[in-house]
Parts: sequence; structure tokens; C-alpha cells
Amino acid sequence: MQLSKLVKTDTPKDILNEALIIIKMTSSTIDNDRIMSAFSKTVDLFQGRYPGYRSCNTEYHDLKHTTQSFLTMASLLHGASCNNEIFTDSLIILSLIMSLLHDSGYIQEEDDNEGTGAKHTLNHVQRSIDFVKKHGDDFGLADDEIENGGIIILCTDLSVNIKEISFPSSRIELLAKMLGAADLLAQMADRAYLEKLLFLYYEFKEAGLGGYKSEIDLLRETIGFFDFIEERLEKVLDSTDLFMDSHFTSRWNIDRNLYRVSIENQKKYLQQIFENPDLDPLEHLKRDGIVNRAIKKGAVSSRSI
Repeated sequence: MQLSKLVKTDTPKDILNEALIIIKMTSSTIDNDRIMSAFSKTVDLFQGRYPGYRSCNTEYHDLKHTTQSFLTMASLLHGASCNNEIFTDSLIILSLIMSLLHDSGYIQEEDDNEGTGAKHTLNHVQRSIDFVKKHGDDFGLADDEIENGGIIILCTDLSVNIKEISFPSSRIELLAKMLGAADLLAQMADRAYLEKLLFLYYEFKEAGLGGYKSEIDLLRETIGFFDFIEERLEKVLDSTDLFMDSHFTSRWNIDRNLYRVSIENQKKYLQQIFENPDLDPLEHLKRDGIVNRAIKKGAVSSRSI
């Protein structure tokens, strides 16, 4: 069974429907209205209907990634509850809202017409935290929740030393590490992850990051990135991704972590692509017409290795 075939994720509504089922399995008393309201506002934000902001124009860190992170976080929360981890309804809702807003820093203000949100790559996490501080009350958050929410988002920053973060409680620490895991799992288990790396190359290029010579260079370096993420999940995020095992068992009666399976398959396929130096790697990336879209966008400037 493939993750992409198990859950329909074509639209935000599809993702919300599945997430609400999972959330109800996690807590029968939770206030779905708050979750649905936050989800709707997030969709508005990314689609250009939130006052004061432009629509999202980054195609890697886009609405689909955000909603998939939300679904992944909901699944981890469910798995954690199956492992006797106890969270209040308020903390569950807070962590889910933070999963929705963890990349809000990529969204440009309405008077910012220069470039795209990708230029904020280096400071997008702090911008996301600032967004929560500025608009948290609109998402139904109290002052202490806004403060804790910022700490939760901080754990999605790969450059931050999590050991140096002063967590207000063990529950916030666990939720923060779970969101850090959810962010990575949602990206790398996406069926079009390898194709979307072309858009990530474009984002890095605009931000002046990475030092990649070409999109092919980024693809090649991603092979090693899989190992880096494996170590981060285990040693930095305390293997919180393993809560997913219990989720799949309880929700689907499947004894495999399909996120892990998808990520492992992505890595193997990427390795196979580069085994033959005479082949153009881009010829093997065919999902969702992304390669052609990237060429038109200008993300793919060269097909040479």
C-alpha cells in the first residue's frame, strides 16, 4: 500500500476531512470549530484572501505542503495518544494551528512586490513566529499560547540547536519535536518530492542559499540529505516520527509506517537515477508535470550534469 493511494490529498478539503477523522480518534471532546476556522484562515492566507498579505508564490513551500504538514501532525498526535501520551485539547489545537502557520513567513506583505517569498528563506521561521504574535488572536490563541506556539514552530528550523531551547514544559517540548518531524515527513514523503526539489532549487537561488551549481547538483546532494534527516529524526527529534507506526495500525490496520516507506523509496529512486552518468536525471522525474513547469518558471536553467 502506498501513502498517496491511502489518503486523498488533492485539495485542502480532502486533507481537512481526513484530519478531522484522525483528530476525533485522538480526542472525542476536542473543539473542531477552532481547528476548522484556523484551517480556513490559513487557506485564505496562502490564496491571497487574508488582509494585508499577498498570495503564496513559493511552489515548494506552498499550501499543499502546509496542509500535508497539518495532516502529518494530526497523525503523529493520534499515534502519540495510542502510546499513552496525554495532551490537553488546548495543546492539541495549539500544535495543529502551529503546523498550519509554520511556513507563514514565506508569505509576503501586500506592499512587498519585489521577488517572491523565497527571499525570506533564511528568516522565514522567525517571520512565521512573528506572524503568530501579530495574528494569533485572530486564530483564537491566548497570549500564553502565542508564546508557546512560537517555541513549537522554532523546532522546524534546521539551523537551531534544539538542546539550547528553554521549553516551558515537557509537553511543549514533545509537541515541538513532533512538529519538527511532521514538517520533514510531509515534505519527503510527498509523492512528487523529487520533482518539487526543482522548485526548492529556485527558492534557494533567490535567497542566495546552498551554493548549488544547478538543479542537478541539488538533486545529487539530496541523496546525502536523506541520511542527515534520518539522524535528525532519531537524535534531535527523539524519534517522535515513530508515533506514526501506531497511527497506521490504529487508523488503517497497517503494520508499516507508510511515511517511512515512501521516504525510503524516494531515496532509492534518486540513487538509481544517478547510477548511470550518461542519463539526464530530469528525464526520470515525470510526476505532475513539474519539470516542465519549472522550466517555464526559470528554475531549470540547465539540463546538463
